[in-house]
Amino acid sequence: MDFGLSEDQHLLEQTVRSFLADQVPIERVRELRENEAPNDRATWSALAELGVAGVLVPEAQGGSELALLDAALVSQALGHAVTPTPFLASAVMAPIALASISGSKADGWLAGIASGELVCGVAVTELFSVREEAGVRVSDGKLHGKAMMAIDSYGADLLLVAIDADTLGVVKTDAAGLDITRLATVDVTRCTAEVLLDGVTPAALFEAAGPAVARMLDAGRIALAADALGACESMVEQAVAYAKQRKQFDRLIGSFQAVKHMCAEMIAEVEPARSLLWYAAHSFDAMPDEAPLMACHVLAHVSEIAREIASVSTQVHGGIGWTDEQNLHFWFKRIGNARHLLGGPELLRNRAAELQGFAPAA
Repeated sequence: MDFGLSEDQHLLEQTVRSFLADQVPIERVRELRENEAPNDRATWSALAELGVAGVLVPEAQGGSELALLDAALVSQALGHAVTPTPFLASAVMAPIALASISGSKADGWLAGIASGELVCGVAVTELFSVREEAGVRVSDGKLHGKAMMAIDSYGADLLLVAIDADTLGVVKTDAAGLDITRLATVDVTRCTAEVLLDGVTPAALFEAAGPAVARMLDAGRIALAADALGACESMVEQAVAYAKQRKQFDRLIGSFQAVKHMCAEMIAEVEPARSLLWYAAHSFDAMPDEAPLMACHVLAHVSEIAREIASVSTQVHGGIGWTDEQNLHFWFKRIGNARHLLGGPELLRNRAAELQGFAPAA
């Protein structure tokens, strides 16, 4: 079987990468990291005009209604350019959940997401990992509690809050009783937040949304793996380029066998991971029963190889690779944050074992 990207998918990938190289170079990323919220709305609006924000939104609400593989290609391009955007939460996870909900409210939110006018964060960490006794509960129709590591939530307009595996709450960020604090993480390109809810009245509360919540998690994990893989590609490219111009003992360091092996091994890790990513993203739409397992496998695997690639690429650069003047640390930290954002490799592999019946369900 010959599995590859279509002409339209190649064009989508090239268009996004070209835009990012022109409009959001690393110098612009350096500027954005100084902002209170690095998710620049002007950049996001421009990406929305390219169809990025609505890639998974139904056509009826102004989106493109493409497949998750298309979204993964966009996510990979964003990771390659280490671009600060709310793509993971607002363009991938939120549309998957909201598209399963009928009603004018959901349609309006989806239309806003597709146009780029509405940015949506998601708070789902407590579904798979509870920290500091966090968790959100419903009492008398109001939300109480705390959600940690809420993705793309600082500076967002709307939040999707997973109460449990079967309940999803939608909260406007200007709601009374809601407090959102940006968390200081190693990755300055993501607006991860702590969300406190003290008697917050949700804009909507949906019971029995279990399949939608689970699908949202699967899509997020696949898209996050794509982002990390894109970061890996960039780090390999930068290491190879540096090895071709840096000299030691009047020789290019790329001519040393040890450096050649380091670069070759990084490339050898990236290529099969790309195939795994494509298969996982394809399975989400074509083989939905297989998607939960593939989502766990691809994020766990990419997280593992990405950590190694980040380290080796930095070593190729030598001492300068660890400095702020050399831009490599942006990708290094993005990879480090992605490793834990929707579950670390150990948690994901345990979940995969549960899905296959090799371990008891937690």
